[in-house]
Amino acid sequence: MEESSSIGIRRYEELPTAKDFESLIEPTNVPAVFCGCTKGWKAFSHWNPSNGGLDYLQARVGSCMVEAMISQSAPVFYGNLGSHQRVPLPFSTFLEFCKKRMQMQTKHQQCLDHCPASQTHDDTQHAYLALEDVPEQIYLAQVSIMNSDRRENVQLETLREDIQMPPILVSKELSSINLWMNNAQARSSAHYDPHHNLLCIVSGCKQVVLWPPSASPSLYPMPIYGEASNHSSVTLKNPDYSIYPRAKCSMEFAQKVVLEAGDALFIPEGWFHQVDSDDLTIAINFWWRSNMMSCMLEHMDAYYLRRILRRLIDKEMDQLLLKLGMGTRICVCKMPNNGQADHADENYGQLLKGMDLKEKRLKERNTLLELEPAAVQVLHELVSLVHNSVSANQDGQSLSTSINDYELVGNDKCEKIVNADLKDDPVTKILWEITPQTLQDVFLAMAHNFPRTLEALVLHVLTPVGAEVLTRKFDEMDQQTLEEDRNRFYEVFYSAFDDQSAAMNSILEGKELFTQQAFKNVLDKFVGVNLES
Repeated sequence: MEESSSIGIRRYEELPTAKDFESLIEPTNVPAVFCGCTKGWKAFSHWNPSNGGLDYLQARVGSCMVEAMISQSAPVFYGNLGSHQRVPLPFSTFLEFCKKRMQMQTKHQQCLDHCPASQTHDDTQHAYLALEDVPEQIYLAQVSIMNSDRRENVQLETLREDIQMPPILVSKELSSINLWMNNAQARSSAHYDPHHNLLCIVSGCKQVVLWPPSASPSLYPMPIYGEASNHSSVTLKNPDYSIYPRAKCSMEFAQKVVLEAGDALFIPEGWFHQVDSDDLTIAINFWWRSNMMSCMLEHMDAYYLRRILRRLIDKEMDQLLLKLGMGTRICVCKMPNNGQADHADENYGQLLKGMDLKEKRLKERNTLLELEPAAVQVLHELVSLVHNSVSANQDGQSLSTSINDYELVGNDKCEKIVNADLKDDPVTKILWEITPQTLQDVFLAMAHNFPRTLEALVLHVLTPVGAEVLTRKFDEMDQQTLEEDRNRFYEVFYSAFDDQSAAMNSILEGKELFTQQAFKNVLDKFVGVNLES
């Protein structure tokens, strides 16, 4: 990933000041680990299951009702509603499950440490059977301790007395504080949150895998209109790469951190994260709105949406072109007679089967004799390709699909051609590899000597990818030439067409078709919406 060096997760052995966090860490939108963040909390010393913490919690809030997450896919817990149930449960009941699991694990370990080898197998089997009686598919996820928007949803408010507000958050307007607790190993599906998040480990251990928002395409986010739109569509166990081929490279963008008791992890909004929790892990998280989201005015949403989509589309267009690759130039023989116009007219006039050549303009800057050898070769290649394409179309065959044919072939054909390899689009390959100055010379020579060929190239041979590449070459050309020469070039170029508006519209329509495909790719990769399906 190009930005990987700038988005590496940093670990701080000491908690930064609120000022440093707000000015140096939070604005970067890059995760950070803060060691020892929770060690001063009352919860850190009083909630530890190995130190009587479960009894303490039972005495404090055991009578409270909590909402438990129950899933048959445990130890993996997916975010979509269809994969789990949320049921009310006395907190004391869950704590009893935790105690029973601790007792069985202790007994199992004692058997391994003290029993004779002949008895170990039987006792181990008995311990495993006992552990199976303890529900593993229950997970206390996002049990509310504080909620600024939904006060009625708060379930464990009393526990806030045991939690010290991290100094880096003292100036923040918190959205919520939540408890996360599991009695057995658990894994959450990859997802992102719409708020900044500080995940604090009170007891146990968590391993967190994080992906930046830019890695969304490899994680296949759920459709934006769905109830689990912030979750990945890719299953965590044995993903089907035939359905999710981009997921193969998802770990190339991932970073892993291990959080021990006392550590805290800043997870910026939009960062995908998958969390693995050890047995009896207890964590607290704080959510708050980012400054960016707080400053976004609602009446500007439509504008921000269009700007962000446009930026993603532009990036996708660049990636599509890079994906096509840059091969070596096609090698063909040179034009006969060193490229002299009289023989070329005669030869190509016969080859183009009736494509009339316009009267040559006198004193044109780039006659065939003045062309550099590289330009002569490119000219020959383009004329040959146009001839072959026109001949194939006249014979009822189709070697390529031009811009003007796309309304007939449909979206699937357009997508295949836009995403095809350059070897399947030799005209675009030539346009891609040629320098702007050489292209200018070639087009001037074509307008001067083979205007019908130039007209056929633009109107009948140029693909949407070719139109995009051509306009980019025109932009480069414009930057390298004076205004007078620039105007002269376009005057000569468009003079080759009987209908200059049709030529300009054909190029622009091709460019729009290419952009449209990039837009569809963006919707699929970042929004989870496939217009074709």
